Amino acid sequence: MSNDDRIAGGGGFGSHPHADMEIVTWVLDGELEHRDSIGTHDVIYPGLAQRMSAGRGIRHSEVNASATNEVHLVQMWVLPDVKGVEPSYEQRDLSDALGRGGLVPVASGRGHDGAISMHQENAVLWVGRLRAGDEVKVPDAPNAHVFVATGSAALDGAGDLDTGDAARFTEAGSLNLTAGGDGAEVLIWETA
Repeated sequence: MSNDDRIAGGGGFGSHPHADMEIVTWVLDGELEHRDSIGTHDVIYPGLAQRMSAGRGIRHSEVNASATNEVHLVQMWVLPDVKGVEPSYEQRDLSDALGRGGLVPVASGRGHDGAISMHQENAVLWVGRLRAGDEVKVPDAPNAHVFVATGSAALDGAGDLDTGDAARFTEAGSLNLTAGGDGAEVLIWETA
């Protein structure tokens, strides 16, 4: 599941439970304050990847860290391949890697260097902050889900995609994705 959320200043989601879910949060603009029942209290900002493994059970809240400015985020839920694990939290700032261009592994169950880890060996989240005209290859995977979080892009087999558009492919090979005139921030899940 992938939620594209905009939360007004002072708003958010109060404490609520999850179990047996890998939850990845990616902030596009603004800051999101996270608190959970295992003692984590952090502020997530653009470029900081965050993963919470709900495991056998966790409660958390997420609220806009600003009383006045909107926060824009994408929160993604992935079913784990191992149930009942100890709940955990991980974050990593990937701003430098994203600044070098191309696609960056942000969350991975396959141990990609620099990525936050997940309890799902068949999934990898790639993020690209693409400048106008930049071209990347969508990973050649059994399943690929391409989401244009901001900007626009042209994708082989799908045509032009604008902010909020997504395309899902099965056994499509490695497709070209080209950022539009204002660039694009893209989130691509590859799964087996």
